[in-house]
Amino acid sequence: MKVDVKEAPDEQLMQAVGRGNLEAFNELVSRYQQLAWKTAYRFLDDAMEAEDVAQECFLRILEAASRYRPTATFRAYFHRILVHLCIDSARRKHPVSIDAIPEMPASSSSPAQSLIEKERSAQVRKALDALPPNQKAAMILKHYEGLSYDEIARILGVTPKAVERLLSRARTSLQASVSYL
Repeated sequence: MKVDVKEAPDEQLMQAVGRGNLEAFNELVSRYQQLAWKTAYRFLDDAMEAEDVAQECFLRILEAASRYRPTATFRAYFHRILVHLCIDSARRKHPVSIDAIPEMPASSSSPAQSLIEKERSAQVRKALDALPPNQKAAMILKHYEGLSYDEIARILGVTPKAVERLLSRARTSLQASVSYL
């Protein structure tokens, strides 16, 4: 069966990849490459490491394509692989200096306000990096990726109630670490 790669849903593309269709794989990479890098960067705070993890994610997807069964959305399948790779990488990673965090563009016109925002951003990033890997993953998936508790649960391999507890613990830790939250 011929697949129109530009119009096909992700799940159909992945099944085509499982049958050896590399054009379908290239389309999935095109659709998810930016999301993979951004998500990995949020976890790892290192552009080169994020690129490596994103590439490893696509390699794992390609290697597992023949075994893929669409029991959930491809997006959830993709996030699950990516998040686990990020967690593994973060466990091996050495702490990054707070000076290595890229500067965010100023959203205010006041230099003093810009400095305060920069300091708050650094404080939040440091507190987020200090969270246990599953709590950090849940926070990033919920607040940066906008996923639901059910989607996060499928990605992390836990129940939605466990996601709720992870997020609650993460928020408590962040509030204790960051004075203005």
